[in-house]
Amino acid sequence: MADIAALTALIEPEAEALGFELVRVRLFGRGDERTLQIMAERPATGQLNIDDCAELSRRVSDRLDELEAAGRDPIEDAYRLEVSSPGIDRPLTRPKDFADWAGHEARIVLGEAIDGQKQFKGELTGIDGDAITIVSRTGEAAVVPFSGILDAKLVLTDKLIAATVPLETKGADEILELSGDPDEETDPEDPVTEETH
Repeated sequence: MADIAALTALIEPEAEALGFELVRVRLFGRGDERTLQIMAERPATGQLNIDDCAELSRRVSDRLDELEAAGRDPIEDAYRLEVSSPGIDRPLTRPKDFADWAGHEARIVLGEAIDGQKQFKGELTGIDGDAITIVSRTGEAAVVPFSGILDAKLVLTDKLIAATVPLETKGADEILELSGDPDEETDPEDPVTEETH
């Protein structure tokens, strides 16, 4: 099994060389279905565009190919490389994420329970040292340690959508047009044409 800390140490300088911050590195799946997932962002926007993803993918792929050629392949067997922006309902993986997204709803899962509870959902109020405060809809505040988090991500809400400005809108002007009367029921087998303006 590949060492995620070692992979992160290899990938992070490649992301930083492009001006990106690494959000998360994960390796999941089995056999030929394994995926090396890299999430990164531009610090100013919290996003990457398609070109950014392609550039980081090429850079990481080249670095991993160099290591493989030198007989030091960090991932045994086949895998698929996936590079993406963290998205709106992004994972929260760094202490700064809990400060940056204070005021938004999140879901946190701990490795070990606190007072019999492992899962917390509510509004983040920030982080102080290792302590993250999350307030449930009933107004109960829970303080959870960052070091104990197994998984955390933002919850998709209208407030989060309003706070997240897309980096670019290229492709948003594609229109799907159905042939025939728009009020008629359409057969799912009918062809759909895409028109780009």
